[in-house]
Amino acid sequence: MKARLASVTRPKTLAMGVAVAISLAFGAAAAAAAAAAATDYPAVTYERLTSAQSDPGWLTYYRTYNGQAHSQLKQIDTANVSGLKQVWSYKFPANLKQGFEATPIINGRFMFVTTPKDNVYAFDAVTGKQLWKYEPNLGAESFKTACCDVVNRGVALYGKNVYVAMLSGDVVALDAQTGAVVWKKQMFEPGLGYAFSLAPLALDGALVVGSSGGEYGARGFIAALSPDNGSVLWKRFTVPAAGEKYADTWPKGMQDHGGAPAWLTGTYDAASKTLYWGVGNPGPWLADLRPGDNLYSDSLLALDPKTGDLKWHYQYTRHDTWDYDGVNTPVLATIKYKDKDYDAIIHADRNGFFHAIDRTTGKLIYATPFVTASSVTGYSADGAPIQDESKYPKAGTTIETCPSFLGGKNWWSVSYDPERHLAFVPALHACMSLSGKSVNYMEGLPYLGEGFEIKPEPGSKGYGELQAIDVNTGKKVWSHWTKMPWNGGVATTAGGLAFSGSLDGHLYAFDEATGKVLWQSPKLGSGIIAQPSVFEVDGKEYVAILTGYGGANPIWGGPMAKAAEKVPVGGTLYVFALNHA
Repeated sequence: MKARLASVTRPKTLAMGVAVAISLAFGAAAAAAAAAAATDYPAVTYERLTSAQSDPGWLTYYRTYNGQAHSQLKQIDTANVSGLKQVWSYKFPANLKQGFEATPIINGRFMFVTTPKDNVYAFDAVTGKQLWKYEPNLGAESFKTACCDVVNRGVALYGKNVYVAMLSGDVVALDAQTGAVVWKKQMFEPGLGYAFSLAPLALDGALVVGSSGGEYGARGFIAALSPDNGSVLWKRFTVPAAGEKYADTWPKGMQDHGGAPAWLTGTYDAASKTLYWGVGNPGPWLADLRPGDNLYSDSLLALDPKTGDLKWHYQYTRHDTWDYDGVNTPVLATIKYKDKDYDAIIHADRNGFFHAIDRTTGKLIYATPFVTASSVTGYSADGAPIQDESKYPKAGTTIETCPSFLGGKNWWSVSYDPERHLAFVPALHACMSLSGKSVNYMEGLPYLGEGFEIKPEPGSKGYGELQAIDVNTGKKVWSHWTKMPWNGGVATTAGGLAFSGSLDGHLYAFDEATGKVLWQSPKLGSGIIAQPSVFEVDGKEYVAILTGYGGANPIWGGPMAKAAEKVPVGGTLYVFALNHA
C-alpha cells in the first residue's frame, strides 16, 4: 500500500491523510474481522464433549469419549462416494520428514493438527487458509529418549484453548484463536527417559496425559492437569511403589525403573464416570530379569477421573517379554455375546488377540486371535492369559514367536460402528526372533536386554490386513490384504463407509458391509499412518487426512521397512468433499 501511495502525484499532506484514512480503515476492518472470528470460535465445553456424537465436528482424538472414531454424518455414502474430490491441501515444511501421526481436530471452521517435533497448526477447515502456527523449536535433548520417531498424535480442545503434550515434557495451552501461549507446565526433564507423544484427553475440568518411555525404563504415569493453569490435580504411577498393592509382582527395587508407560490416549464413560487407560510394556524387555506378573504393565486400568484412584484392572499379557504392551485403544461398545448383553470394552491387543471385557467389572468376556499368536496362546476361564513358557528367551538364547513386538496391531486407531456391530482393525502380520542378553538400568539409555529380528508371518498374504470384526462373536467378517503394512487408522460413518489410508499413498473408502473398495484418492504425497477425521461445515461433509510416512516401522521394521523403502517422506494435509456445491 505504501508503494502505491508513493507513486501518486499529490500534495504531501493529502497523501499522508489518505494513508492515515486507509490505515484506519484497514485497522478497523482487521479489528472487526478479529472480533468476528473470536465470536465465531465455539467454546468446547464438557457438555459438548459428552454429546460429541451429534456434533458436526471432530472434537477429540477419537471423535468421542467412547473411542469409536465413528461419525453420524451420512451425506457421503456408498452410492456417491465415488464423487469425492480434493478440496484443498497444505504441504508442511520439507525439514519435517518424520512420521505424521495426528488426527485432524475440527471445531466449527477451525481445524487443528500437529506435526513431528510438536508444531501446532490452525487452519480454516473449508478454505485451507493457515490461521496460525506454534513452533516450539525443541532442543536436541527432547528427542534423545523419544522412542520410535519424534511424533505427536494431536491436540485436545477445551474452553477457548488448544492443548498439546510435547516430547520435552511440557504440556502447553494455546489460545485457539491466535496460537498465543496461555500457560506451560513441564512434567519432567527431557532426555532422561520420558516423553509425551499422545493427544491429551479433556474431561470435566481436567486434562489427562500419559507418559512414554518404556524402552528406557521410565516409570510410567497418568496425570490430570487443570485446563485453567496447568496445576497437577492428580498423578498415578503405573508401577506400584514398595509397600503398595501388587508391589510384590516385581523384584524388590525394580519398580522405580519398571517402565509400563501410558503413551496412548484413553477413553471415558461419562455415564459411570470412569476413565479407561492402557498401560505398556515393562522394563527391561527381558522378563527373566524381573520375575513376577509385573503389574500394571500390559494392562487396562479403570480409573476415577477426579482422583486417579483405581476401580479395577485387567492384564492382557503377564510377565511380558515380547513388548506386547497394552496401550491400544479401549473402545466402549454394547455387545451381545452368547445371548447375554454387555456394556463392554473392545480392544485389539499387540499380543494378537481381540478382547471383549465387561467394563463394569473388568472381567474378560471373550478373546479371539486376529493374527497368528504363538506366545500368548489363549485365555483361561477366569480370564488369565495362557502363555507358552518356551517362548521366553534367557540371556544367550533365542526364541521365535508371532506376532512381532510391533504387534498384531499397534497404536493405529480402530473404528467401531455401533449400528452394524463391526469393529475395523488395521492388523499387522509379522513374527520375530528374540535373543536375550543381560542389561543394567542406566537413566536415559535403552533398557531392553533383547535383540530382535522381524520376519514375515508364515503363510500370510502380506504384512497388512484391514479387518472387519463382528464384536458380538469376535469373528472376522471381511478383510483387505496388502503387501506393505497397513498402518493407517480407521474412521467410519453412518453413510456405511470405512475410511483408511495405506502406505501406498492412497486414502480408501470401503463398504463397511462387504469390504469392497468404493473409492480411492489419487496418489498422495506420502504413505498414511494417521487416522482420518470426518466433519461437516455449513451442511457440507468433508474428510481430512495427514500423510507422512514414519514412526516405528522404518526404524525397527526390518523386512517390513524394506518393503516400504520407496514410500516418500514428508507431510501434507488433504481435505476431500463431494464435487457438487
